[in-house]
Amino acid sequence: MKTQEFSALIYNNTDALHRHAMRFTADSDDANDLIQDTLIKALRFSHQFEKGSDLKAWLFVIMKNTFINDYRKKTKRASIITSEDNISSSHLMQSATRNAGEHQFLMRDIQLALSKLPEAYRIPFIRYFEGFKYEEIATELNIPLGTVKTHIHQARHLLKKQLKNYKDDAFRSK
Repeated sequence: MKTQEFSALIYNNTDALHRHAMRFTADSDDANDLIQDTLIKALRFSHQFEKGSDLKAWLFVIMKNTFINDYRKKTKRASIITSEDNISSSHLMQSATRNAGEHQFLMRDIQLALSKLPEAYRIPFIRYFEGFKYEEIATELNIPLGTVKTHIHQARHLLKKQLKNYKDDAFRSK
């Protein structure tokens, strides 16, 4: 099916998508954002849609998964912000003595460690870090799900080895 034909079919479902999105978000602007993200993913993965199956149900599943992934990302960000807000005065004194250069060194070392990873490990790890699910990564890279999990595990293991000094420094400074 051509992209234009598929887009027309999707467009016929936008009213139903909006009602469904409102159930998740209860806010019109957030619903519109969710619909946009859903449609982008639907177009991106249109080759996976099986002709003859229920398009609206397929779109609803994409929307639900998109909403859940976004919720998890927001929750993760909120927990990071919350933990930073609860810093005690002793931690503030210690961090005040450090400068931005230390952060730059850390970021450079992380980038260097990532660049040293084999591409087969680096790409799935970065996608996972960006918030993609294992299944989405497997589909995008056209590799088995188990391989994605293994490559991400191996990337973590190698990064821990390469950045071991930072872990040791973190324990010494406490």
